[in-house]
Amino acid sequence: MTSADKSSLLVSIDYTPSFAPKESKALPERLISGDPAFKTWPMDVSRDGLVHTGIWEATPGETRSIKGGTLEFCYLLSGAVEITPDGGQPVIYRAGDSFVMKPGFTGVWKTLETLRKIYVTVME
Repeated sequence: MTSADKSSLLVSIDYTPSFAPKESKALPERLISGDPAFKTWPMDVSRDGLVHTGIWEATPGETRSIKGGTLEFCYLLSGAVEITPDGGQPVIYRAGDSFVMKPGFTGVWKTLETLRKIYVTVME
């Protein structure tokens, strides 16, 4: 897949981007276990800056997930994750699954197998 011109109102998501990702690690205050590494390939940002889309990858590890005022839609392209909402039961998602974490979500994000996902975030 290739992305349409950035000024276009139609943007394709490239599952295997050819440009270099932004690389990061878990924030120390959110790290629970392991040493997960993250790669982000931003694909598009809305004109008002409130909607972001792209590809995100994580290696195994366990972190606190805190959405704050952001809604996030995820579609897993590969790998597996176990998400445990605070006060809830763990749910495992694998390649082909999709889910939404609503504003205010808090819990544990445990990457079981290196995963790659398409993300869409919408800030309140």
